[in-house]
Amino acid sequence: MDDQAAMPARDACVVGPLLERWARERPERPFLEFEDGSAWTFREMRVRTRRAAAGLHALGLRRGDRLLSWMPNRRETVLGWFGANWLGAAYVPVNTAWRGALLQHAITLSQAEVMIVDAAWLARLLELDWPAMRRERGAVLRDVIVVGEGGAGSAGLGVAAEAVGAGEGAVGRASLLARSELRLHRQYVLEGQVELDEDTSVQPWDTNWILFTSGTTGPSKAVLGTYVQAWSGGAMAMDYFGPDDRLLANLPLFHVSGAGAVMDRLTKGGSCVLVDGFSASTFWDLVRRFRISGCCLVGAMTQFLLKQPPHPRDREHSLRAVITVPWNADSLAVGRRYGIRMHTAFNMTEVATPIRSPPDPPRLGSCGQARPGVEARVVDANDLEVAPGVVGELVLRTSRPWEITAGYFRDPEATARAWRNGWFHTGDAFRRDGDGWFFFVDRLKDAIRRRGENISSFEVESEVGSHPAVREAAAIPVPSEFGEDEVMVVLVLQPDRHLEPLDLLRFLEPRMAAYMLPRYVRIVAALPKTPTAKVEKHRLRAEGVTPDTWDREAQGITVQHGRLRFPD
Repeated sequence: MDDQAAMPARDACVVGPLLERWARERPERPFLEFEDGSAWTFREMRVRTRRAAAGLHALGLRRGDRLLSWMPNRRETVLGWFGANWLGAAYVPVNTAWRGALLQHAITLSQAEVMIVDAAWLARLLELDWPAMRRERGAVLRDVIVVGEGGAGSAGLGVAAEAVGAGEGAVGRASLLARSELRLHRQYVLEGQVELDEDTSVQPWDTNWILFTSGTTGPSKAVLGTYVQAWSGGAMAMDYFGPDDRLLANLPLFHVSGAGAVMDRLTKGGSCVLVDGFSASTFWDLVRRFRISGCCLVGAMTQFLLKQPPHPRDREHSLRAVITVPWNADSLAVGRRYGIRMHTAFNMTEVATPIRSPPDPPRLGSCGQARPGVEARVVDANDLEVAPGVVGELVLRTSRPWEITAGYFRDPEATARAWRNGWFHTGDAFRRDGDGWFFFVDRLKDAIRRRGENISSFEVESEVGSHPAVREAAAIPVPSEFGEDEVMVVLVLQPDRHLEPLDLLRFLEPRMAAYMLPRYVRIVAALPKTPTAKVEKHRLRAEGVTPDTWDREAQGITVQHGRLRFPD
């Protein structure tokens, strides 16, 4: 059988058998390390996971069920996740910023009966419209494990006042609980003395997790992810991280990159340092303290590191390899300044890092090439492959089954739209060169077309974001009086910085094609975002040209023969 089509063994990719394997082979190696200096070895992780599984089992969690998790990056989050997986149940993390309708949507869509939640957010959970949820939407959640200060007592009512019902005009905790009909349990459910040791025969193609999409244009979809998918995205795609590497997991565990870092270390028998969030000012101290050798830097993280003051110890660290997205001038500069090998890739919640690069790829803007076992094409609206250099939609399939999501939980229509003609449709606009290097252009819904040219909002944002005064940027289309679109950029500036729109244009002129130069520039205090920190461009498009928007053409500035032209 083709190696790229062979199914991995259970003890190569499934959480329970992996813990059993490493507890035998590497019992004293630290698996999870925490900011307070404590660590759990593989032997201890196995014991704790079986105890967590026993507690969840006592609450009724069974094979095929789902455990909701509304938690920051902390040890109990992994305990709940692995305990559920031990039973054959799926880990369903919820974005920690969600509340109200977004939170209700996730709970009702999951149809989960058991949830683990940080005590600090319990009030937001109890204040949902539970009677309506149960009456109209069939929510079945009954048992909630509260982690941290303010955990519930055995009667389910001993929640600390600061966690539930504190503050002027707050609702009393007893009435909140009665209204929600939830039973609350202490976090010790996950830390008991009883170990569950039953064979659930979880298979590589079973569901490890269900992760929610960002929901930038509508309700978030719930993506089914198998153990094989998680294994492929790490062991296969990130083969430059070996068992002796120490990875930093500072991206949230409700995100595929955060959860993927933990799974990569589990599949390879390595060590992972669990941290809740990224801070440029403390990043290198953290790397040196924990001897981190690998991590992931996404979005503006590279810009934040570049903007740190130069230091004599810039190259005195253990970090040797980084996955960075996107691969642009900032990422290249970070690698050179700090002496790191930089890799890039394309990934999304539904797939398993199908496109990746060698270290320090020679083509800026590229995502890399398709890894072994992956077929990647760029196609038109009729799913016909386009020529190199032509922009189309990226579609994927793999030699090994179950490496790409089976679909969206309880959403057969969205699943059918994504899986057409035997290929998974990413919804992303790409182009491919003659050597098989793939270049992300835009989300299909975000592309801009101006004067017959297709413009990548992603590329415009990358160049605008390289200006030292710019903290964040979003590029959007604005309808033109001549048809098609004009380019508008919406900016957030660095603290205590000022930027004249004309100075921005002069900065951009030598950096981008003339047809890409923005006509409109708007400076705002903050960009509207989803709870997963994705910019809600549909809101910016709806606002359009506002009274505070600067218009290049209203100032008499035009673009002629590829150059900015100013009025006499």
